[in-house]
Amino acid sequence: MKYFAATFQAVVVSILLASPNAMAQATRTWVSGVGDDANPCSRTAPCKTFAGAISKTADDGIIDVLDPGGFGAVTITKNITIDGSPGSVAGVLVAFTNGININGAGINVTLRNLDIEGIGQGLVGVNMVSGTSLTVEHCRIYGFQSGSATGLLVSLAGSGQVVIKDSDISYNGTGVMLQTSAGTLSATLDNVRIHNTSSFGLQTANVGQVVASVRRSLISNNALIGVQASGPGSVINLTESLITLNNGTAVNAAYPGSRIRLSGNAIVNNGKAIQIAAGAFVESDGSNRIAGFTATTAPNATFTNQ
Repeated sequence: MKYFAATFQAVVVSILLASPNAMAQATRTWVSGVGDDANPCSRTAPCKTFAGAISKTADDGIIDVLDPGGFGAVTITKNITIDGSPGSVAGVLVAFTNGININGAGINVTLRNLDIEGIGQGLVGVNMVSGTSLTVEHCRIYGFQSGSATGLLVSLAGSGQVVIKDSDISYNGTGVMLQTSAGTLSATLDNVRIHNTSSFGLQTANVGQVVASVRRSLISNNALIGVQASGPGSVINLTESLITLNNGTAVNAAYPGSRIRLSGNAIVNNGKAIQIAAGAFVESDGSNRIAGFTATTAPNATFTNQ
């Protein structure tokens, strides 16, 4: 009987000790420019930073922004949505570090209506090293220019999925870099503007397979290359997009086995329109407009729309 009473008491104590943390996990939390991370992150008592709010937000929860402000860098290790205020400046301002890190096995993350700024000295705007999926909607990522800085970097050790929609990624070292060392990384970019980088607009690199589909997008004014497929398993499907004013090459299939498919694009006024490495492919369905270049290579393969 004494043993039972002691065991029961230990269970009760452990529950009581755990309950504050459990109670602190809310499905929806809020941040505000005038908040305080000592608050519970409720609607009426918001937190000050994303880092403060995420510790009080349950898995699969949502962090909402109440008003404009800079809410600090954050590392995401759980399923989460961070949603800024439409029409206002809500986001992250950093220097000499990353803006948003995503590092959690099997997690799904959505970033929406955020302004992520590196003020010319940030390292990576959005850095995904582990996870199942990342969705970026109505975001602006800019000013990550320190060294080999990147606006949005996905570098996985397995399969994953990325969706970037209605977003502007500009004035970075590289705009978007997608790579995986195993499995398949699939990416969709729709109505995305990638411009004014000091190197690449969009680049894929891999040991596994990267398949990126780009539609209705603008890739312009990049210092080196607009779109580059690197690695034997890289495939970029480029559709109904404008690739222009890139100082080096607009479209480059840069590695044996890499492949870029072109349909309905305007590739105009670049240093060079197309470049193809030995054993790589640039395929066209014949519906592209390619003009205004000093030198170019013609597509070396065709495909037919069904």
